[in-house]
Order: sequence, then structure tokens, then C-alpha cells
Amino acid sequence: MASLVRSGRGLFITLEGIEGCGKSTQARLLANRLRATGRTVTLTSEPGGTRVGRAIRSALLTPGRKVGPLAEWLLFEADRAQHVAEVIRPALEKGNVVISDRFSDSSRAYQGFGRGIGLDEVDRVDAVATGGLKSDLTIVLDLPVSEGLARRRRAGGLNRLDRERERFHQKIRDAFLVLATREPDRIRVVDGRIGRGEVSEVILRHVTAALAGR
Repeated sequence: MASLVRSGRGLFITLEGIEGCGKSTQARLLANRLRATGRTVTLTSEPGGTRVGRAIRSALLTPGRKVGPLAEWLLFEADRAQHVAEVIRPALEKGNVVISDRFSDSSRAYQGFGRGIGLDEVDRVDAVATGGLKSDLTIVLDLPVSEGLARRRRAGGLNRLDRERERFHQKIRDAFLVLATREPDRIRVVDGRIGRGEVSEVILRHVTAALAGR
């Protein structure tokens, strides 16, 4: 895959989707399955993949906090800059498979589309924050917004973004699907409505193909 040049010697995989889509569970399952084959895997997440990031996560997601769209976006990018420098890039340079629960495509969907900041603007600043790093493979877990939000409510512990109105979350779902149509070689959409085991199998097939492409 040509994109491997951007991420050093390892493979960079990200999982994306609306709230409640199951990406955190699938990220853990994927990491475990790859480790079982003898691969060295770094499993991480955004926001909050570093000590600095955890403070930013609290500022961003605590319910009741008032954070404007611009401040929200720039805080996510600050978290990402630290995340790339401290966790992701060093792991890739060691040859690890890095799996991140959310990365740049979340900012593109949530802030670029959902908040109306604009995709071009988000991409310009994100390129600075990441040093131009992009995922080699992004899996978008897709499912209806009503189902995702119902899952989040059942899980409890709703954060500030979880509490946004349903029409906002619909914008995010639509945005991920638009991004996937624009970059079909990098972004693969997986139906999040099928069983957890089936989702895991589909994701593993995409990852296996990416690893074979090295």
C-alpha cells in the first residue's frame, strides 16, 4: 500500500463511526486477534491517548461544559498532536501495528461537517497536528443513529457529545459515508448491525489484506 510510506515501518489502522457503533469493542477484539498471531500491537484511542490528552478529554467531554465549536476542534487537534508525537509515530517506527479508536476522520466528520467548520479547513490544521500522518486503513462501523444512541444510553455514562441532538449525530453518520466514497482505498465501511463476531471477521479480512499489501 502506498500510504505505508506515511506511517513508517508499521501499519496504522483506525476505527471510526457514530457514538455507540461498537468501534471500541472491535478495536480491542482486533488487537487481541493480531497479538494471537504474534504481531506487536499498540492499541490506543482519542481523545485521551496520553497524559496530556486525558486532561483535554475531560475538558472536551464532561457533560455540562460549554465548549464552542472552534475551541472544541482545536482541543481535539491538540490532543492529536500529542498523541502522534508520544504514542503513534514511535510505535509505527518500531514496526508495530497501531490501532486507534478514532483519529483524524473523526475531526473531519464531527467538526468539518457536523460543526460546519469545513473539510478543507480541518484538513489543513490536522496536517499540522499530525505532521501529515494518515491511517493506512480506516474502518467505519456504520449503523442507524437511533440504534447507536440507544446502545450508548444502555451503556450509561453519556458524555457531552453523546447528548447532542439526533440530527447532529445524523450529520456525523452521513459525513463518514461521504468520506468513505471519497477515499475508498483507505476507508472501508462495515455494517455495524450484524453480530459482533461477524463484524470482527469482516474487519480482520480488511486488515489481513492491508498487511499482505505491505
